[in-house]
Amino acid sequence: MERDTYGHCRWIIPEGYIPPRSHGPAPQLISHEAFCVLNATENNADVRVTIFFEDREPAGPYQLEVPARRTRHFRFNELSDPEAIPLGTNYSSVIESSVPVVVQHTRLDSRQSENALMTTIAYPG
Repeated sequence: MERDTYGHCRWIIPEGYIPPRSHGPAPQLISHEAFCVLNATENNADVRVTIFFEDREPAGPYQLEVPARRTRHFRFNELSDPEAIPLGTNYSSVIESSVPVVVQHTRLDSRQSENALMTTIAYPG
């Protein structure tokens, strides 16, 4: 398989929730949701993220970049332009890229001292 054919241009993460509180030192143990983008192509990836909610219009798009032949990790908690994603709220996300990429989703729930970490590959759409 050619390096440029890894991944897809659209990824969906239907389950999202940023816990509203944390237990442990910041920033390492702040409860968060994150997505990792692997760009194995020879071109920079222009990435757009749109956030969908149960009871309001979508937020975004959030404009990000992943350089060619690189990986970047983004915390949903840190997305702020055009608006911050509210804590303690269910949401879904659609991640679109100008080149094929691979996206993985992770959640750290540190609301108690026994932390929980969950990760899964996003759904290629």
